[in-house]
Amino acid sequence: MTTGRTRQRERRAGWALAAPATAAMLVVTAFPMLQALWLSLFSYRLTNASAREFVGLRNYAVVLADPLWWQDVRTTVLVTIVTVSVELVAGLALALAMHRIAFGRRVVRTAILVPYGIVSVVSAFGWRFAFSSETGFVNGWLGLGDFAWFGHRWSALAVLCASEIWKTTPFVSLLLLAGLAQVPEELWEAARMDGATAWQRLWRVTLPAMRPAIAVAVLFRTLDAYRVFDGVFVMTAGAQRTESVSFLAYRQVIVRTALGLGSAVSVLLFLSVLLIAVAIVKGARVDLAGVRGAR
Repeated sequence: MTTGRTRQRERRAGWALAAPATAAMLVVTAFPMLQALWLSLFSYRLTNASAREFVGLRNYAVVLADPLWWQDVRTTVLVTIVTVSVELVAGLALALAMHRIAFGRRVVRTAILVPYGIVSVVSAFGWRFAFSSETGFVNGWLGLGDFAWFGHRWSALAVLCASEIWKTTPFVSLLLLAGLAQVPEELWEAARMDGATAWQRLWRVTLPAMRPAIAVAVLFRTLDAYRVFDGVFVMTAGAQRTESVSFLAYRQVIVRTALGLGSAVSVLLFLSVLLIAVAIVKGARVDLAGVRGAR
């Protein structure tokens, strides 16, 4: 009975603490979202604003019937799967290493976060410079001559994925480190006394105990990776079939000034992100509220 009351008090306290930030976010984001939804129902171009016409859901039908939309969705999903998968493995390795460090732990954590602290656009420019066939140094290191990394679809996507992995793996590692700190030492000691190998302890003890932290890391990074824009904008501008869904929305609104179609793409992107979030939360089958900060 006491436990139930304690949980209710914690739940009420959580809602009370989250309410101001939630209200502020709704105020800031509600109007743009509703405006985009409203504009998506019109055939509307900035170059001919007087010819705005209500077309209902026709913009959505046009977008969903366009092969370019599905090509961009496939590209975005590919980048998301590759980057999140690699970041989880590399982040877990970093988290395990940081967990074992006895001295200078704070310094190491701060150093690990340096790539994540760099502005995304600045990071993308750095990667574009490094892999440029004219000014880059990567070709010289690898002996590839004047190979054009951004002149081919798969090499351009590889650079794009590498830049995302380099920048955001530290963030994933700290999320996983927070979960790793919650694994009781007694579980590891018991598994070790039972003769479990290091791999068995990781697979059967550590990872199951870290499910909430892993779910949070997957949720945050999947939603962020699916909205990838900066790297595409700076490095390829969508060329060589590297365009993401976010860049498609930008190109429709800013380049083509087609506010109706661009708003429809934005709304579809929002709905896709929402569905992904629901799928991850439901699929994880863990209490995300159980995740606590690292000690």
